[in-house]
Amino acid sequence: MRHFCLIFFICSFSINIFSQKSFVERSGDIIQIGIPIIALGSTFIFENNDKPYWQFIKAFGVSFIATHTLKRIINKKRPGGGNYSFPSGHTSAAFTGAAFIQKRYGWKYGFPAYLLASYVGYSRIYAKKHDVYDVIAGASIGFISSYLFTKAYKNNKIKISLNSNLNKDTIAISLNYSL
Repeated sequence: MRHFCLIFFICSFSINIFSQKSFVERSGDIIQIGIPIIALGSTFIFENNDKPYWQFIKAFGVSFIATHTLKRIINKKRPGGGNYSFPSGHTSAAFTGAAFIQKRYGWKYGFPAYLLASYVGYSRIYAKKHDVYDVIAGASIGFISSYLFTKAYKNNKIKISLNSNLNKDTIAISLNYSL
């Protein structure tokens, strides 16, 4: 029964994503989910003693609560019709993931994540779901929440050191590796 419910949910979600939407809007919808999933998944691959999954969960939780609280309080009209435009939830989610990746693993991985998150913001403007201010606010919430809770990843598994003793004619090189 659980498998049937999961398959039903996935099919319903897929139909919703792919019905009557442009490629730009559909791809933005998918990427806004993908970036946070990759960010969370990375915490299980590159885990050390600082519990990175909790860092991500706190950042994403604060971002989600702040975004959806502001949406309800402000209740700004969407450019294409509808309510709850400010701030952009899609952009908030994407930038939470991107900022987490950048802060944790550096600009090498953060820059592409920010490019994808920016595309999500563009897709929301393109689809007339948000204006520039909605997207900037969503990006800011995502960025700030990740920066509040995320610590940089330190690879403590491999340590290489070079030691010399000036009083003796010795040089020692050591390589420590721990699982």
